[in-house]
Amino acid sequence: MYAIISYKGRQHRVEPGTVLAVDRVEGEPGQSVQLENSVLMACGDDGVKTGDPVLPNANVELEIMEHYRDRKIVVFKMKRRKSYRNKQGHRQEMTRVKVKDIVLG
Repeated sequence: MYAIISYKGRQHRVEPGTVLAVDRVEGEPGQSVQLENSVLMACGDDGVKTGDPVLPNANVELEIMEHYRDRKIVVFKMKRRKSYRNKQGHRQEMTRVKVKDIVLG
């Protein structure tokens, strides 16, 4: 069984046991998080179910594994012939989560 979920503006294909890296989730490592109203499509033994836009009474249970910071990206701005240069770095706060269960209503 697998499902397509929408979480924090991104869509992911998940199965039980899948490990995802998503934007920062509130909670401590080891804690469980329920995602309700986020399952767009599910495929199981009884076929494919699609939502309009989400499947009613379907949710995904995630377990928070760790919080970390992603690799650094460099933002560099420059205007030619104007002696303007601006260099910035950014590291996104991320959370690694593991899919424990997919429940269809």
